[in-house]
Amino acid sequence: MQFLHVALSGRLDNVINERVWWALALASMWLAPPASAQHATHSHWAYEGENGPTHWGALESSYKACGAGKEQSPIDIRDAKAAELPAIAFSYRPTPLKVVDNGHTIQVSYAPGSFITVGGQRYELQQLHFHHPAEEKVAGRSYPMVAHLVHKNAAGHLAVVAVLMTKGAANPLVAKLWQNLPAESGRKANTAAEMIDASQLLPATRGYFTFGGSLTTPPCSEGVTWLVLKTPTEVSSGEVLTFARKYPHNARPTQALNGRVVTQSQ
Repeated sequence: MQFLHVALSGRLDNVINERVWWALALASMWLAPPASAQHATHSHWAYEGENGPTHWGALESSYKACGAGKEQSPIDIRDAKAAELPAIAFSYRPTPLKVVDNGHTIQVSYAPGSFITVGGQRYELQQLHFHHPAEEKVAGRSYPMVAHLVHKNAAGHLAVVAVLMTKGAANPLVAKLWQNLPAESGRKANTAAEMIDASQLLPATRGYFTFGGSLTTPPCSEGVTWLVLKTPTEVSSGEVLTFARKYPHNARPTQALNGRVVTQSQ
């Protein structure tokens, strides 16, 4: 592109030729991208404001379930019916540390080979991430944090184990994660020399509540099996504070049960 230069000799005139000014102004308008092109074309969801949870369903057509779905998560777990439920068999092994601050939470990718077995189904552990405060409530009670361990079976069905967290002793896995957090949002930290083990998040007692639900973030897809451990695990006040400094509130509000039955192991 050629730029128009106005040659001035001697002292600079204090008035620029009006036609030249308008020509430059029009040229800059043509060269500048439209406002819509200067921003991401994909809808950005958030936990508050005009892109917050009450608006997720309207942000994109693929997010429709967030507003119109009838089996949404999280829920306030009340009046769970006791049932002869199969135990969850956890088969977790250590994996190289791969953690990302994705702008919504701290997420850890998990290498293949770790899984749960429940009701004759095997679900491979895909990733785990955290919410503050816990998204699930139990009889109205809220917890400082929750870890969601996301699993998938061979047919692509998702099962999420929710580990509620209460303040107490430091958790060795959380401590290691927080020591290796990416410095900035959107960054990854891959530390091959560091190994983590998701079993360190689990309480000793592993009875659970279960119900059909959804993802708790857009697109809020339904058909997810939720397994919420009844016994919380402990994290220190400092570990909660470290996460809260990054994410003061990244929890979706509880959703209507809409006739769903919640069962619990005996």
